[in-house]
Amino acid sequence: MEGIMIQIVGISGSLREGSFNASLLRAATESAPEGSSVSINSIKDIPLYDNDVEDKEGIPPKVTALKDLIAAGDGLLLVTPEYNNSMPGVFKNAIDWLSRPPEDRRRVFFGRPVGLIGASPGGFGTAFSQYAWMPTLRVLNTQVWSGRLLWVSGASGKFDDQGNLTDPAVLSQVKKYMAGFVKFVARLKSGE
Repeated sequence: MEGIMIQIVGISGSLREGSFNASLLRAATESAPEGSSVSINSIKDIPLYDNDVEDKEGIPPKVTALKDLIAAGDGLLLVTPEYNNSMPGVFKNAIDWLSRPPEDRRRVFFGRPVGLIGASPGGFGTAFSQYAWMPTLRVLNTQVWSGRLLWVSGASGKFDDQGNLTDPAVLSQVKKYMAGFVKFVARLKSGE
């Protein structure tokens, strides 16, 4: 990995102000190993997918900008909440927009290394949400990294009021996760 700068595009899948997942994305950004960087991105302002809107108005500018960012990056880190034991509809909606039009899907997703992490106040973290993402990520032909799992449970006790990750054990997990994910991305980037 020497001399290679790895650029990861991070996306928080929550719209909520003070989101645990936006906070987890910040912690992942701060924990990225040397030789890598993680950008912080949001799905806020992405409208509900509507094929009529796409046909009449085209792809929304926010979606186009995020697609271009993903395509230019080396890897994608999805930081997913869990709603009713599954992925959030707003996050799936964003990915649906990002896969449009179909002929652009390859540029944005094909072979793209993807990491999945998440935080939830519940007892199982975002395990069910992360599993729910797998069929979608397979259909998009991404390369999901499964070398280390990271789902933060009891999130309300692990972040302070400013959204800083304060739990040392979870912070250690985030650092290990990011080190492994960046190595995975670097291997794919170098063609190994």
